[in-house]
Order: sequence, then C-alpha cells, then structure tokens
Amino acid sequence: MAGREIVFITGANQGIGLETVKALLESDKPYCIFLGSRSRSNAAGAMADLKDLLAETKSTVEPVQIDVTDDDSINAAAQLVESRVGKVDVLINNAGAAFDTGFVADASNFRAVFNKAWDVNVSGAQVTTTVFAPLLIRSSAPRLLFLTSGLSTLNGAFDSFMPPWAPKPVSGWPKAGLMGHQGYKSAKAGLNMLMLTWHWILHGDGVKTWCISPGFLATNLGGRGADVLKAAGAGDPAMGGDLIRKVVEGERDADVGKVVTQDGVQPW
Repeated sequence: MAGREIVFITGANQGIGLETVKALLESDKPYCIFLGSRSRSNAAGAMADLKDLLAETKSTVEPVQIDVTDDDSINAAAQLVESRVGKVDVLINNAGAAFDTGFVADASNFRAVFNKAWDVNVSGAQVTTTVFAPLLIRSSAPRLLFLTSGLSTLNGAFDSFMPPWAPKPVSGWPKAGLMGHQGYKSAKAGLNMLMLTWHWILHGDGVKTWCISPGFLATNLGGRGADVLKAAGAGDPAMGGDLIRKVVEGERDADVGKVVTQDGVQPW
C-alpha cells in the first residue's frame, strides 16, 4: 500500500459512489480504495463492473461490507481497514437514501419515512465518522467528505422549493400529486450542519472537511430509476464522481468547510 492514499467510500457499489471509484481508478494518482457496500452480493457486482478499469490502473479496490444503519457493521468495517492499512486518508460518507414517494401516500407513514431518511443520511454518517475518526487523524493529510444534495439548501428552498419540472401544491386538502420530498430534504439539510460540526471538531487535527452537492444526476436514488430522471433533465452520475475526485485531489481546497458544487459553493 506504500505511496497510495487510502480511501474509504460508503455506498460505493452503485450511483455516485461507484462513479467516484471509477474516477479515482482513472486518476494518475494511485489509491487503495475500500468499496463499501451494504451487501456483499452488491459489492461483487460492482467489482465485476470495475474489471476493465482495474486491469489498467495502478490503484487497488477492496470490497467491504458496511451498512451505515448497523453499528456492528460499521465497527467491523473499521476494524478490517485498521488491520489492513492502519489508517484512512480520505473518508467519503456517500451512502444515502430517499424514502419519500408522494405527500398523500406518505402522510400516514411520515414518522417512518423521516426516521429512515435521518438514520441513513445523518445518523449513519455520524456514527461512521465517529468510528473512523481515529484512523482518519493518523493520516498526514486527512480529508472528510459528506454527500449532500442541491435540495438541502435553505436559501434555495426559500426562493424555489421544488425544481421547475416538479408538481406544485394546489389549494385544499389533501395535496394530491404533490412530491414534497420533506424527509430527504430535511435529512440532507441536517447533514450540512453535521459536516460543519465535524469541520469544527477535527480542524485541530488537520482534517479538511466538505459537503459535496453533485447536482441533479441520473442515479437510482429513491427507486425512481435513472431513465426517469434522465427524462427530467438529470446529468450523468460520472459528473458527481469527477467532482469528488477533484475534492480528494485538492482542487477545491479553497472551499473547505463549505458545500461544494460543480462550479462553486452552494448557499446554506
């Protein structure tokens, strides 16, 4: 592992997480990447997808089972990494999920929708960061990233709560056809605050910390399918992977402690 930066990515078996692995494999810099996946079978599928890139790269990828809603799983993943390499240079809290469907459909189940969204997106990132922090601060140049969303900005929500293509609320009750995404949005807004707390906690240890807001990309987040999102104007998920690579490789160091976007900084 000598000379290779150690990168641990949660939720890296698909979507932006997998695209991040690909972007790092295509970099001129060598990495030792731990590909975190909730299930071993999904990790195996991701490794098969990476086969051609792995044949050409100086970097390595090792799959690791980690479910960010399971503390035992998080602890086991950290213990494995410590036994293999003894430290982490870059921790990327990428695992995320959306459980909102539609306002009317979710209304009788809002507590579960919100609790699951916060468990994965916020509590999962909090526990993972806490467990991996001792490994992170052993690095000579540690970096800590959290994957947030353009839907998390309070300023942006005040000006325009939903994207132009989404249905707007109509008067009366129930709010038929409305997709509020309240659980996901509030969780990602909470994640932004979580990032700021870790920026403060680990600043003295030399850890550079960011949130990454990759933009509206065609992933399977929320189970709607990439094709549906593409039809609504979503971009290629590879854009998200490349943005994260830029942060990992120091191209956005001027924006430490902020929410980084493709072309600037997202307002709070």
